Amino acid sequence: MSEISILNERPVSIYEVREKLNEIKKRDKELSFRAKKTEEFVNNVQLLKEKKAKELYDDLINLNIEKLKPRQIVKIIDVIPKDSDSLKTIFTNEPIALSIEEFEKVIEVVKKYA
Repeated sequence: MSEISILNERPVSIYEVREKLNEIKKRDKELSFRAKKTEEFVNNVQLLKEKKAKELYDDLINLNIEKLKPRQIVKIIDVIPKDSDSLKTIFTNEPIALSIEEFEKVIEVVKKYA
């Protein structure tokens, strides 16, 4: 049996998943069972328009919070936390934590898009 090796790994937002599914649908004319289920999920949870999601990503990057990683930013965009408690759940299993001031900065930026 051949081994599978990961060449590249990066977090993707719900919006990117939606784009990829649309590309696959155009290419293959039909989605597989799992892809259809994924498309159904993506269509039901999308909170922001793609353009706004990209703007929010850029704004969160521009906060220059070194501890805030791309995977966490993607999760913030997918969830759109409305308060610090909601934001803290994203960091529950993370080895690092943001300071109260950093949490407040993130929430302030997210509120502009909520």
